[in-house]
Amino acid sequence: MARFFIVRISLILVTLLFVSASIFAMTEVLSGDAATAALGQGRTDENLEAMRKKLGLDDPPHVRYLNWLGGVVQGDLGESLRDGQPVGGLVLARLGNSLLLAVFAFVVGVPTAVAVGILTAVKKDSLIDRLFSVVSLVAISLPEFVTGVVLIIIFATTLGWLPSSSLIQPGTSPLSRPEILILPAMTLMGVLFAYIMRMTRANVIEELDTDYVRTATLKGLSYRRVVFRHAVPNAMLPTISVITINIGWMLGGLIIVESVFAYPGLGRLLLTSIETRDTPLLQALALILAAAYAISNLIADLSYAALNPRVGLN
Repeated sequence: MARFFIVRISLILVTLLFVSASIFAMTEVLSGDAATAALGQGRTDENLEAMRKKLGLDDPPHVRYLNWLGGVVQGDLGESLRDGQPVGGLVLARLGNSLLLAVFAFVVGVPTAVAVGILTAVKKDSLIDRLFSVVSLVAISLPEFVTGVVLIIIFATTLGWLPSSSLIQPGTSPLSRPEILILPAMTLMGVLFAYIMRMTRANVIEELDTDYVRTATLKGLSYRRVVFRHAVPNAMLPTISVITINIGWMLGGLIIVESVFAYPGLGRLLLTSIETRDTPLLQALALILAAAYAISNLIADLSYAALNPRVGLN
């Protein structure tokens, strides 16, 4: 176990180092920088040089990257090139909003997807099975921004039940207007629901066709007991892996969802950092998303090994 954690944590650290270096290199290759974005069309050679010196962009790229990396090792993510505020404070202010939206979508979407997956497996080839199969295929096929726009047209424009925008006053919690979470969460749940539902359905159907399930049925056990005491627990092993991996995906999917609904979270902050070439902020956000993916994969491996000891940890 100790060796497993040492190896995985080392790989995660190497991955984060590679991600930060790649993001920094890409921002250096692209034309323009934070000084150019800040001055806009009114820039001259003189004020552009002065702005670059003020922002520390006159140092060689490798020096700036190593200085930033040294600060990260000490827990300092640097300062935003756009407004001079600490990156850590900017990220924390938005992280809570993104986590709230992700948790809301996860808590509602995952149990619903698992329940529907079990229902459609038990009622294989029925009308309800075909209906949810079509819905899941549509949800997987549509990008998040298309799903979001469709939901806005239906529930905000046509029916007028929910707000089309998730804008709130700075410093205000989204919980002060919980209705603004519904449409972004529904959009975020689209692909998540479809993958988990289809995975659960396929696994339960496979388990229901095994010999031990037939034996349990022949012994006189009720169908409900056979399904929920025998088939479902074994069918949930690969499904749990998909669920944990989707934790990281959700934070990445927030970028598109938050843009569609103007939700004040990490996704919107990431787009702003790209537009303004705010490298320290962009690198910090990329590290958070990469860490979320890596840690969710680690949780998936641990969950699978805990539920199926025969797998072990390698």
